[in-house]
Amino acid sequence: MIQEDEHEYEPQAVRRTAGDAESSRASRGWWDRNADEYQMEHGSFLGDDRFVWGPEGLDEAEAGLLGPAESLKDLDVLEIGAGAAQCSRWLAARGARPVALDLSHRQLQHALRIGAGFPLVEADAGALPFADGSFGLVCSAYGAVPFVADPVQVFREVRRVLRAGGRWVFSVTHPVRWAFPDEPGPEGLSVAASYFDRTPYVEQDEQGRAVYVEHHRTVGDWVRALVAGGFRLLDLVEPEWPEWNGQEWGGWSPLRGHLIPGTAIFVCERDGGERPADERGEPTA
Repeated sequence: MIQEDEHEYEPQAVRRTAGDAESSRASRGWWDRNADEYQMEHGSFLGDDRFVWGPEGLDEAEAGLLGPAESLKDLDVLEIGAGAAQCSRWLAARGARPVALDLSHRQLQHALRIGAGFPLVEADAGALPFADGSFGLVCSAYGAVPFVADPVQVFREVRRVLRAGGRWVFSVTHPVRWAFPDEPGPEGLSVAASYFDRTPYVEQDEQGRAVYVEHHRTVGDWVRALVAGGFRLLDLVEPEWPEWNGQEWGGWSPLRGHLIPGTAIFVCERDGGERPADERGEPTA
């Protein structure tokens, strides 16, 4: 429930276009308003210092998608969309030097509440406030990437701050999920929309202003965006729902998780060549 000017209302869910500025503004506002509830509801599952890739519960300690554990020691790492910085704490415990970045001030306050012996940065993923080649690894567990209108811009920024050969690993809602209703029960098992409809999901207020925006891309769209951003795709991981996990998280559930994928994790590597050209054919900044 959103409150504004002392009037309560339920946001209206629609499918319509939403550009960079509107998407960023909506994401910042939504996470600032909902950070407390989110951490209260999911904090125990995420833990204070675990690296969990998604609602299935795939743990980086078991998955090893960031590379061998020994490679993390003394490595400069950027976590994008860090929330309360649970993943950064896990990285720090393994000797890495993480920086936790999030668009939401309130999410970063939760990071301070839990405790952070590393930098916390409030910034937009499309304009990273770091010098070229600052990091050996960039990662994001459902952070920022699903909510931006221009993923290529984000990928180019990630590439810019990565050193040659560095990994970029991120998880998002599995694209196939967009064809099904966002319901954890049997009603969420019937196709209700076209997988190929890229129209963003928007929740808007009484004035038609977006208060939540999520963007859909097909698997092919993600791969093309990564290539355009200057990355090689090393692996695409689709976690299966484990028997131990009996929780429901929004539209994620054991029922659906045993039948259709809910999360996609892209494991990528920055190439060592020239920076990709922008639309004018000039090198990107």
